[in-house]
Amino acid sequence: MTSSIWVKSCACGVAFFASVATVASAQQSDWSYEATIYLFMPETETTLDTPLGTLDGTLSFSDALENLDFAFMSAFSATNGRWLILADYNYTDLSFSNSAPGPVGSGLETSFTTQYLSGYVGYRVYEAPTITVDVAGGFRWFSTETEFTLLPGAAPGRTTTADDSWTDPVIGARARVQFSDKWSGSGFVDYGGFRSDSETWQILLTADYAINDRWLIRGGYRYISFDHEINGNDFTFDQSGPVLGATYRF
Repeated sequence: MTSSIWVKSCACGVAFFASVATVASAQQSDWSYEATIYLFMPETETTLDTPLGTLDGTLSFSDALENLDFAFMSAFSATNGRWLILADYNYTDLSFSNSAPGPVGSGLETSFTTQYLSGYVGYRVYEAPTITVDVAGGFRWFSTETEFTLLPGAAPGRTTTADDSWTDPVIGARARVQFSDKWSGSGFVDYGGFRSDSETWQILLTADYAINDRWLIRGGYRYISFDHEINGNDFTFDQSGPVLGATYRF
């Protein structure tokens, strides 16, 4: 079921971007591209409110890499005149342990495989020699397979899962500032969901250093949040921490 929704979401996103790119290319033929591979090393908190209580798994920044089973993170952008297309994909497989919530258990083990794909079409609304501002709209697809295992204590152990995927519309804005020939900075914010049972938002700030005309290195900070109702239970997923990446321009 999850893979089917993933394929449908990707197909819709590709079709949407292709149609916009066709319109933009009719106005101007020159596209420029940026491809980025990055490492997001966040503190992670995921919670699930159930009729038997709230399960809260928290992984600190210092333990993130030690508990990481697998991750892949990449971003892509294309610009043509004032038009731009942005995409960001994140896959994370983590497992970790916390103390139990109260005396009912001896510990809480949390494991999850999470993916999210954000895609936007944007338009440059302001341009000056050292600063540009873009507005964008698009979607964010989120998929999670999260398992909370409450180890036996005063009460028997139990395992609760949150397994679902969904797509939210999002709107956002990006600003870029050129400080010198080598140094620049960018800020990106977005918000999505627009319904009582689903909400998402993020903030991304980076400082960028141009090694040459093709390569940049980027470092910064990201906060991303998801809040969604799964089978009548409130599920939240928050990540915040440093980002480090390399970008190739072509």
